[in-house]
Amino acid sequence: MALRPVMVNIKALDPSAVGRFWAEALGWSAYSPGVTTYVGPGGGFVWPDPVAVGIDVVPVPEPKTTTKNRVHLDLPTTSAAHQAELVARLKALGATPVHVGQGTVPWTVLADPEGNEFCVLEPREIYRDTGPIAVVVVDCADPRAMARFWDEALDWTLHEVTDDHAVLRSAKGVGPYLEFLRTPGVKTVPDRVHLDLLPYPADDKTAEVARLRALGATDLDLGQGDVPWTCMADPEGHEFCVLAPS
Repeated sequence: MALRPVMVNIKALDPSAVGRFWAEALGWSAYSPGVTTYVGPGGGFVWPDPVAVGIDVVPVPEPKTTTKNRVHLDLPTTSAAHQAELVARLKALGATPVHVGQGTVPWTVLADPEGNEFCVLEPREIYRDTGPIAVVVVDCADPRAMARFWDEALDWTLHEVTDDHAVLRSAKGVGPYLEFLRTPGVKTVPDRVHLDLLPYPADDKTAEVARLRALGATDLDLGQGDVPWTCMADPEGHEFCVLAPS
């Protein structure tokens, strides 16, 4: 039994506008199969995508606080010129530069139209085949502990573990990386951005949720009511959802 990340869930006051931004930013398409806006590779709505981790933008009534998100996306580039072009294009789409204490770094920190931070990376060879999302980054206090939990929770491969970060990627060697990055501070507000996980068709969602509890995950009541997905938190309190196979 194992789970796979299939979506990055972003809360938004205006999911259509935020979805359009991310579709344009990533060169993907925005689809509205219901009340949410799903952003994924073009060519028609396919979910779950066999390679990419898509984005699902969901409506909420509360705006983002000034607190930096504990989960964000890193976008790859192939050259200095490409990085400059991408940053300029994203600003034209409505992104804004933000300062989160990064100092002088080779990457550029921006925020989407509702303030969700993300980074445009300088060229790095490791991210040349990830697609338009290089990394889903999760701020944490203890990357080694996060590696122990998430390596067991997912069917992804653990590539590297140090005191400063832990890195996983699909065992198929495709799509983005998932990185747990040691970051000062503690989680004080619910995550505006989180991962949605999906069991494989032959696996039982109830059994998967029980397995996650045994690994240290906890159930969350976010006022979601009677829904087919299960809201949980990892051992450091990062929210995630286990979806029901469709």
